[in-house]
Amino acid sequence: MEFSAQQISGILGGQIEGNPDVKISKLSKIEQGEPGSISFLANPLYTQYIYTTTASIVIISKDFVLTAPVTATLIRVDNAGNAFAKLLEMYNQVKLNKSGISPQAYISPKATVGSNIYAGEFAVISDSAQIGNNVKIYPQVYVGENVTVGDNTTLFAGVKIYSDCVIGKDCIIHSGTVIGSDGFRFAPENEEGNRKIPQIGNVIIEDDVEIGANCAIDRATLGSTILRKGVKFDNLIHIAHNVEVGENSYLAACNVVAGSTKIGKNCMFSGQVGIVGHLNIADNTIITAQSGISKSITKKGEVYMGSPAFDANKYRKAYIHFRNLDALAQRVDKLEKQGKG
Repeated sequence: MEFSAQQISGILGGQIEGNPDVKISKLSKIEQGEPGSISFLANPLYTQYIYTTTASIVIISKDFVLTAPVTATLIRVDNAGNAFAKLLEMYNQVKLNKSGISPQAYISPKATVGSNIYAGEFAVISDSAQIGNNVKIYPQVYVGENVTVGDNTTLFAGVKIYSDCVIGKDCIIHSGTVIGSDGFRFAPENEEGNRKIPQIGNVIIEDDVEIGANCAIDRATLGSTILRKGVKFDNLIHIAHNVEVGENSYLAACNVVAGSTKIGKNCMFSGQVGIVGHLNIADNTIITAQSGISKSITKKGEVYMGSPAFDANKYRKAYIHFRNLDALAQRVDKLEKQGKG
């Protein structure tokens, strides 16, 4: 699709300097701009490129002062970064605005399907599944029996949702993620091995949740594993059986949460955090990268660091001593030798 500078200016409420009829069909970085593309300048570190870019249109802030001629048509706005972000959102909406059901998709006659859905090649919607309006189901997605998927939710290619799970409205689940696989529970039986404990619960994902690629959210043994409204997951996250993640909590890549742990609201966990089972994590907790949580956190709003993790301020002080252990050991050895002498 092509858009003119005049059209884009109207969308952004901007002022044009240059040719209002110039057209673009793609977006680009300002340093990699090329004819037919639109870019923006928000970071002063990239100012030099406004004078060399070959992008057809560049969005700049109203207060930016040019010191040399430019070849691009300019659109001046209050905030160039925010304006470009708005364009990115619009571009994504157009790009992902798929509809229609592929002849190669399978929809069970026992399923209930809403209006204006998209189902790509080799997508499967099983018996008694309930699919809302405007749902997008990309190729090779599997939706199991009795699964519910709310309005405006997107399941990208290769997502697998096991039976009885519930996905809310306005959710995004990225490729390769598995929802509702068995929780990891085995009971010692005899010397020959252990007995698998059946996992008969489900997973409930509330509205406005986004889950990155290749995550695994295990079903509960009994009851539900729950991701509350507004939760956001990065890629490669494992949530074990009967875990509950509170509203608007954010987990970065490679987090692992063991069974039956309850995470509060508005928590933020950096990458590679590990949390053992049956803990409670208070609201507004921040956990830094590669931390290991072995005890419940009961006070709201604390920052934890280390493995095993404890209060971040205390950890930083302790780490100073840890870095000096070798020098301290040498001093002790020296004093011991002097004492023997």
